[in-house]
Amino acid sequence: MAAAAVTGTASAAPGGAGVRAAEVATTAAVKWGECTKDQLAGVPADQVKLYSCARYGVPIDHDDASLGTIDIALMKRAAKVPGQRVGSLFLNPGGPGGSGLTMPTAADQYFQPQVADRFDLIGFDPRGVGESNPLRCFTTAEDAADVQGALVPVPLSRTEISGTLAAYRDYGEFCHRNAGALLDHMSTRDVVRDLDTLRAAVGDRQLTYVGFSYGTLIGSTYAAMFPEQTRAIVIDGNVDPQLRTNDGVTYDLGRAQGFEISLDAFLKRCGEAGKACAFSSGTPRAKFDELREHLRTEPITLPDGSKLNLSALTSLVSGALYSPASFPQLGEALQQAYDVLHPSAQSQSRGKSAFAGLPTHGGVADVRPDSPYTADDSYFGVNCADKPIGISQDQVPGIAADADRQSPTFGRYQVFSDIAACPVWPAATTSDPYRGPWQSHTATPVLVVSNYYDPATQYKFGQRMAAELGNSRLLSVDAFGHCILGDSQGVDDATAAYLIDLKVPADGQVFQPDVQPFSTPEKS
Repeated sequence: MAAAAVTGTASAAPGGAGVRAAEVATTAAVKWGECTKDQLAGVPADQVKLYSCARYGVPIDHDDASLGTIDIALMKRAAKVPGQRVGSLFLNPGGPGGSGLTMPTAADQYFQPQVADRFDLIGFDPRGVGESNPLRCFTTAEDAADVQGALVPVPLSRTEISGTLAAYRDYGEFCHRNAGALLDHMSTRDVVRDLDTLRAAVGDRQLTYVGFSYGTLIGSTYAAMFPEQTRAIVIDGNVDPQLRTNDGVTYDLGRAQGFEISLDAFLKRCGEAGKACAFSSGTPRAKFDELREHLRTEPITLPDGSKLNLSALTSLVSGALYSPASFPQLGEALQQAYDVLHPSAQSQSRGKSAFAGLPTHGGVADVRPDSPYTADDSYFGVNCADKPIGISQDQVPGIAADADRQSPTFGRYQVFSDIAACPVWPAATTSDPYRGPWQSHTATPVLVVSNYYDPATQYKFGQRMAAELGNSRLLSVDAFGHCILGDSQGVDDATAAYLIDLKVPADGQVFQPDVQPFSTPEKS
């Protein structure tokens, strides 16, 4: 499908309803068409008619049309009750680098039915992501595998550290050679300007938006840049926008602390759960620390013969903390590993390791020579554009050593997963990110949702987001896991009323999740 031409680009300057109406009128409309079978996978046959897809052209550089345009991929799920339609609701799953294109097909997992009744739900891949002109640093999968395969998540020895830092330098060189003009235009400011253009292109005078995780930076940046064009914004699993965009090192060390808080809370809850958590006997905190410290010196062999090292343990535990539903399996996996250190007649288990079913961050699969590179590199493309790191790569090992002391499980992991790439990222100093101010003079407060034990975006970040935006309402949730929409009836009800009727929830509320860890949902 051909991309629609952009005949008008939204301005960040405040404007009244008349200005917004004129802007909508002069922006080329999205031309919706059929979605592919792959895009509609899992959609019931009787609902396919609700969906349409499109590609829409936006400038690579909103201030320099000479660089040309890229296509943004869009999907719309039409409001089920057209006569009561409020408008469009844009969705973003986070990342950065998460594909939001098909989010409308799973909207029932996040929202009450009345939201889908009243809104056209619009998913999109942000620039450089998925089907929206993916940012690609490599031309072949083999090159990507060579570089990314040399990245050790938790490097300890001098060889591992130097090899990982060298791999990031290689990564940057490949990006410099292959990524093209888009590389300098991957900041969240660029994404938000796209979003404002899309808002006008679907015919909405103001934006209604829900964003998760990194998507909270998109939402808060939009509210700050375009307050007059903001109708209602819900952000779940919040970053600290001021810190993230002004001091990347401190921000990422804070992320590590969030994982530590979540892990400590998991271990305490495991101990209280008794038989429901296989790792509950003795003192879970002490057992975990012993396991981690052993893996610093040597890996262990699990019951199925597989090896577990410190990088694998850290990656698997961090992934499991995102979802409380995986906590029982995490407890079983940790106990299996601990039993290797303290074998007994009862612990001589065989068969598949419980670690095998936990979330993981896998590498590139083996492929034939010179096979095309089909992934994208938007994660660092956005992070290194937005987050000023302000250090040389030579300083990374020392920062990692300090992080080990502050956050013994996740500090080094966070430093080498996020911080180490940006000092040598080719667009780190040539991008144009938004760094504030963040005070939002929106007509309706932004709804900020934050879990107490969110690993990736700690609760303190949510508090800071609410304070920095100023015109906001913080909904706190006594819950584990990363983000909560769809898993807390109280939050879901409040969100639906806010999105549909602009009803702002009372301040100071603390909500509960539908299911607590190590418990099963009650049957209705």
